[in-house]
Amino acid sequence: MSEVGASATGLRSRAFRILLASWGASSIGDGVLTAALPLFTAVSTRDPLSVSIVAVASVLPWLVVALLAGALVDRWSPRTTLIVSLVVRSGLTLSLGALIMLGSANVAVLAVSAFMLSSAETFADSAGQKLLVALAGRSELERANGRVVSAETAGVEIAGPLAAAGLFAWKPEFCFLAVGVTFVVAGLLAATVSVRVERPAKRETTALRTEVLEGLRFLVRQRTLRAVVGVVGLTAFLTSGVNAVAFLYAIESLHLPVASVATLLVCTAVGALAAAPLASKLALRWGSGRVMICALFVLAVGIATLGVGRSQWAAWVAYLVMGVGAGAWNVLSSANRQRLTPPPLMGRVTSAHRVLAWGLMPLGAALAGPVAAMTSLRAVIIGAAVVVMAIALLSAPRLLGVAQAMDRAEVEEVVESSPG
Repeated sequence: MSEVGASATGLRSRAFRILLASWGASSIGDGVLTAALPLFTAVSTRDPLSVSIVAVASVLPWLVVALLAGALVDRWSPRTTLIVSLVVRSGLTLSLGALIMLGSANVAVLAVSAFMLSSAETFADSAGQKLLVALAGRSELERANGRVVSAETAGVEIAGPLAAAGLFAWKPEFCFLAVGVTFVVAGLLAATVSVRVERPAKRETTALRTEVLEGLRFLVRQRTLRAVVGVVGLTAFLTSGVNAVAFLYAIESLHLPVASVATLLVCTAVGALAAAPLASKLALRWGSGRVMICALFVLAVGIATLGVGRSQWAAWVAYLVMGVGAGAWNVLSSANRQRLTPPPLMGRVTSAHRVLAWGLMPLGAALAGPVAAMTSLRAVIIGAAVVVMAIALLSAPRLLGVAQAMDRAEVEEVVESSPG
């Protein structure tokens, strides 16, 4: 089965450019939402428990919905799924904005909205990944992911938060109304994307539980893919711990003005934007595995710079370097994960990857505080840098074998698809 549409693909195709524009529009909405929802919760309730409840509701779907979403996306049309997900997210945010205007947005409303918005996002994420692979082609995945990472970084970490700051100062509900509009724009753009996506026949006759387990088994059994996703999970665990204490450390130890703390995130975004196009070029020259290993070391150096620094400039430099390392790693790890995954399993493997990364992040953040209390903020940061370096060294043999693993995967795919 296939979606009817033009067969032109590649980074220069009109369909890919439209998909990237849709991705950029939704990323701006995500950026506004990421800043505005916790801020409105904090301002309207003045209650740490309420803030925590809404934060957990935002993350919970990546643990309890994502695997099911991935299996369903592998059954359904990815373009239709993406459009419907964006329409649902638009309706939710517009409704939330209206409830805020009416003064009816209590903690329960905020938590339910956060859960439903993230649940819809799990579908959009898996569907977008399938469309990306279908449009870019496996030979251009590094460059394609570089452009996607750039669009996401610019939207989620720069344009979105800046827009949220201005809109929130005007009227908080305008943030959510604006998010609803950006999702509508993203959905309209996605509706014009034409691409052929092969889907296995008779998928509907298989139990969802069986399909979810099929994706998990593939991830576990594919050694190189397992290594890539495993490193993603471990580094997410460590960086979330660093992020949990870094702002406090920058204020208390490096004496960074409170008003300047937000600029650290901008430095990360700038570093990621610079690394995204560079990573694909370096991968073509030196190979993905070598560049991925270097990206991990760069990330570790950035974290270490924050830990050993003694001046305010150390914080800005550290976050810039961390952005370079994380940006390069995200581009190449995403490309290799997509290339190592057969198209019929793309949604499920993507969701399993998100579950691992997002599932460990709250744990890292939760452990960072008690460890810092027993030792120090500096010890948590330096310890994380050392462990990231150790991960880079231990995973190096498997990451260096990425090219060979992809060759084997392509051969196996040809053999499985050949008649007889």
